[in-house]
Amino acid sequence: MKKGHPKALYTLFATEMWERFSYYGMRALFTLYLTAELINGGFGLSDDDALKLYAVFTGLVYLTPILGGWVADKFLGKRKTVYIGGLVMAVGQFLLAASAFLAHSLSPETRLILFNFGLGVLIIGNGFFKPNISTIVGDFYDDNDPRKDSAFNIFYMGINLGAIMGPFIAGALGEKVAWGWGFLAAGIGMILSVIWLNAREKTLEDKGLPPHTPPGKLVLDAKDWRDIIMYSIALIVGTFVIMTIWRNLPDSVTKVITIIGFTAMILGLSYVIIRGIEEGGAWKKKFYGVVGVVALFLIVKYGGIWDSLSEIAQKYTLYAVALLALLGIIMLLRNENKDWSRMGVIITLAFFNIAFWAGFEQAGGTFNIFAKKFTDRTFFGWEMPASWFQNINPIAILILAPIFSVVWLKLDKMKLNPRTSIKFALGLFFGALAFFIMTQAQHLIDNGATKVSPMWLFVVYVVLTLGELMLSPIGLSMITKLANPKLVSVVMGLWMASFAAGNFMAGMLKSILKTYNFPLYPFIMWVMLGSGLIIVLLSPLLNRAMKGIH
Repeated sequence: MKKGHPKALYTLFATEMWERFSYYGMRALFTLYLTAELINGGFGLSDDDALKLYAVFTGLVYLTPILGGWVADKFLGKRKTVYIGGLVMAVGQFLLAASAFLAHSLSPETRLILFNFGLGVLIIGNGFFKPNISTIVGDFYDDNDPRKDSAFNIFYMGINLGAIMGPFIAGALGEKVAWGWGFLAAGIGMILSVIWLNAREKTLEDKGLPPHTPPGKLVLDAKDWRDIIMYSIALIVGTFVIMTIWRNLPDSVTKVITIIGFTAMILGLSYVIIRGIEEGGAWKKKFYGVVGVVALFLIVKYGGIWDSLSEIAQKYTLYAVALLALLGIIMLLRNENKDWSRMGVIITLAFFNIAFWAGFEQAGGTFNIFAKKFTDRTFFGWEMPASWFQNINPIAILILAPIFSVVWLKLDKMKLNPRTSIKFALGLFFGALAFFIMTQAQHLIDNGATKVSPMWLFVVYVVLTLGELMLSPIGLSMITKLANPKLVSVVMGLWMASFAAGNFMAGMLKSILKTYNFPLYPFIMWVMLGSGLIIVLLSPLLNRAMKGIH
């Protein structure tokens, strides 16, 4: 085992730090900007409408990495794809800034179009950036190198250092000076990310270069940069064209396109993974099986069959589908082909990852609104910006991540390092505890309190951070260990899709549960607790399915 970490880790650390500064600075302002009154430069949206837009944005932000991972694996290589994503995201942030700076020059409808265009550009750019920078980190370590989990914890510190600076600088500028200055600061952070990576590119050695790169080439040349600029412009223009067409289509047409799009994405992802694992013509039978399942779902759901069933029949059909899905996962985990059994582990943990992030991402949604409306933020006559509460999580990570990094290595030497599945379960248990505490804070408001102590949110964020450190960096490391080397970026995109589902649920849960008169925070608590218990029960099977990977 080599000692220490390569220089590239610290190059990627700072690149990701500035990108996360950009993203979290924008996220800290998102719902506050949308719900601010028109006279104060906002859009005057209701909490529910702002949360729904937040759900769509944060969901799609983690869905497009599937596309970015595939483009990197098949065509451009990880490094060029990261540059493209960074430049495109910078433009997206500047578009958000323009929507704020032009508050008194444009109509609210035109500004919202400009704001949504910026969000669309950010979604596409993030898809190209996010999965590929993480997999470059993994390229420097062998699968069973105990430094790998430690490296991803260090990398995770970079993420959270940026997540601290973003709300502090961009959040404060947006809330206390003007919304546009906050988004502009986020865009400048994204530009700094690209500049730093370019200045330190030689430290990446030969990792992440385009396919068929000649030996000895360590940095991208002028031709590569022409490609980067052309692809960046094409993505921005393409986003504008698609959003313009979309806005003018009838709802019935957009619904059909959405169904076709998600179907194509599922089938395309299945095809790439199956072809990447299976040799010869064996892939056809498996792929056609997936096509059959998807076709059956579409026929039942949109062919009128589902609506014709009674409520009891629908309930028992869902139970049957859940049971069949569980049996399918168990069969996949018991597959003798190590690539398939490991893929079963990834799919299983990705499913439970959704539960954690549906809770965690309340930070930019309901927690942000709770901080603004129901938390005492006045200290010695000064009112703290509500967005600053989001700094608690990254500050806690900067303090705790080095400790976790050392602890995993120490436990590994003592042969006591928990398996990946147990770490996941512990992460969910901490999440359940955090939402138990948040339930008590909400209970105080429901029973007449106008404001609560800031310590409630402080403790919730710290406990959630403990769960995140048990789950998130370990998940990134897991993908680079378990995924077939030919598919690692695509599978990283699949992993990001579980974040997409969790983020989307985070924004939609409040309005969904309101229909059933079910309180949000207790619901998340019980889902996390139950998910953790199921993982513990499945852990012996999951451990065997990893085929020698810890």
